[in-house]
Amino acid sequence: MKISRFWSAVALLLLSITTVKGQQKPNIVIIISDDHAYQSIGAYGSKYGKTPNIDRIANEGAVFENMYVNNSICGPARATLLTGKYSHKNGFKDNETSNFDFNQNLFVKDLQKSGYNTAWIGKIHLGHQLQGFDYYDILVGQGHYFNPDFISKEGRKREEGYVSDLVTSKALNWMDQVKNGPFCIVIGHKATHRTWMPDPQDFGKYDKVNFETPETLFDDYATRTAAASQEMTIAKHMDMGYDLKMFPNKEAMFVDGNFTRMNAEQKKAYMDYYLPIYEELEKSKLKGADLTKWKYQRYMTDYLNTAESMDRNIGEVLDYIDKSGLKDNTIVIYLSDQGFYMGEHGWYDKRFMYEESFRTPMVMRYPKLIKPNTHINSQAINVDIAPTLLDLAGVELRDDFQGKSFKSILSHPSKTHRENIYYHYFENGEHAVSPHFGVKDKRYKLIRFYKRHNAWELFDLEKDPKELKNVYNDKAYRKIVAKMKKKLLQEINTFDDKEALAIYEQSID
Repeated sequence: MKISRFWSAVALLLLSITTVKGQQKPNIVIIISDDHAYQSIGAYGSKYGKTPNIDRIANEGAVFENMYVNNSICGPARATLLTGKYSHKNGFKDNETSNFDFNQNLFVKDLQKSGYNTAWIGKIHLGHQLQGFDYYDILVGQGHYFNPDFISKEGRKREEGYVSDLVTSKALNWMDQVKNGPFCIVIGHKATHRTWMPDPQDFGKYDKVNFETPETLFDDYATRTAAASQEMTIAKHMDMGYDLKMFPNKEAMFVDGNFTRMNAEQKKAYMDYYLPIYEELEKSKLKGADLTKWKYQRYMTDYLNTAESMDRNIGEVLDYIDKSGLKDNTIVIYLSDQGFYMGEHGWYDKRFMYEESFRTPMVMRYPKLIKPNTHINSQAINVDIAPTLLDLAGVELRDDFQGKSFKSILSHPSKTHRENIYYHYFENGEHAVSPHFGVKDKRYKLIRFYKRHNAWELFDLEKDPKELKNVYNDKAYRKIVAKMKKKLLQEINTFDDKEALAIYEQSID
């Protein structure tokens, strides 16, 4: 009897070991860029952007056609990624006044408790007192494209090289040490953040492309008062020197802080590339609309040249995962912290709830669950990412998440995940964008501006996908306004946004 019980116990133990092995927790690799517009990515139908490695994730996995952000600005987007909460709940509302509290619940802390090694390498833009990471080596603040400073547990150190290459090298080194898993790493790229400074090896790749001028490059903002008063137009606010590197000589160029940290070889490469462009511009004597169009061309060229290095480095990460035998059991996500304007409405930044900055690119590969070339059309939001990753890792979800797992739509992409998307932008400073909040369903978008402007906007996205006509005061849309206000109030209450509720209740009709 005792022998029989012994062998029964052994059998159960072996079964347990086999089961655990068969249910090995997936590794998680999140690659997050900065200000990378979906319009510039091949997987999203870009006419110009060459992104073969981002497209590779999409081709081997899923494209999220309608992924949105809760607050279109750098730091708050990353805070939401970590917490699965809206900005008013995680405490990081804007880049100017907020400090991120790492003491709060983070999805990486949940992963640590479940046996994961965790790391963040590159840009985080949430301060330097990190928690929830076994290892970190992060850029100081926004970081620099050339010879950036990094902060790790060992202190602050300047590294010589181009930022995309340095971040990737550090990430691959760490992954190689923990590849027996499970591990979770966030790789934070600086690209494609302003001031769009390419790796010299990528100079010239888009120089001869004649970019089609956006239909709304000279938007007059009729019916949209908040859009009319911002300070982020290519025509008026994009700086010839700081942004476009149009300096008359090397002395003027190398006074700028982005250039003073360069070594001699890097300076020469930039001088040799940009000074002849400046000389041609001076000869042309462009003014008015012609100068704006020229600035747009230069902006697109620098932006896409800068994206080249990031995409190349994403390829190195994918190659490492595939060659190390990790592909089948590794979740790979590429996303931007938010969308970006590539000349639409005449702009080059983000912040507004209009589609180009509200909607963000996200592609995801996980061979165990996602079929190749999957297109997910259902609406989702970055608040949902943290609970989804924990769900995929088999970790029990806390009650304080405001996001909800979209695991089910990964294998059933025709399902609806969210009917409505709620947004709230708080910052009232740089680029003079008025704070606002709003709700979007499949067809309509309702926005309430406050502080700088007290105004409502309603857009019929089916009839007006470029969001040029605010129909809030159109009598034909009275019922739609009432319907969308009910949806907005429901979202405000669901997410317990008390500031938005107080403003919503102030009648301005």
